[in-house]
Parts: sequence; C-alpha cells; structure tokens
Amino acid sequence: MEKLAKMALLADFYGPLLTDKQRNVWDLHYQQDLSLAEIAEVEHISRQAIHDLLKRTERILTEYEDKLGLLQRFWAEREKLMEVQALLEELKEQDFSSQTAWERHQQIHTMIDDVYVIVSAV
Repeated sequence: MEKLAKMALLADFYGPLLTDKQRNVWDLHYQQDLSLAEIAEVEHISRQAIHDLLKRTERILTEYEDKLGLLQRFWAEREKLMEVQALLEELKEQDFSSQTAWERHQQIHTMIDDVYVIVSAV
C-alpha cells in the first residue's frame, strides 16, 4: 500500500489518540497539502520543528498499529466480507426451499452490500 494512503488510514483509525497539535499539523500537511514552510508560518515554529513533529507523528501512528492492529483487522474483516458477498452472489432463487428463505437471503445480501459500500470507501 502506498505510504501516504497507509498513513491516512492510520490517522483515520488512531487520529483521536494524537494531541491537538499533532492532529492539526497532520491535517495541514496531509489533508490540506500545505508545505512545511507554510505550516511553520501558521504554527509560528521552525520548518524543522514541523518536519520533526510529522515524523514523530508517523512513528506514533505506526506504533499504535503495531500494538493494537486495528487497521490490519479492518483489512482482514474486509476480505472476509468480500468472500461472503461473492458466495451470496452465486446463490439463486432455486437454491432455496421456500420463498421466505429466498427473501431473507435477499435482505441479508442487501445489508452486506450496504456494509461493503462503506468499507470499500476506505
């Protein structure tokens, strides 16, 4: 996975654990695409301090993932959901013994599709 995309996902998962300053500088650099010099001007600190803060924040986010594994579990669960969705796609109405069972299958399929749309956006 591209480093920037991975860092963005880590920030999505663990951002609330960062300090306000870390979150703000992270947002200015990665979300608003400001340069280190522009952020330094906004924050009234040196460009080097911004660079160090961003590197430290990257390390912190990576350490959170190493300890908690939320992103890794998210990807594993997403894979399982994709497999379930593929299996559901293969089922046809004639595979069910009653119309009620087919309708429940359709409801479950719709619910899984809704969840899949959400996790696919990440």
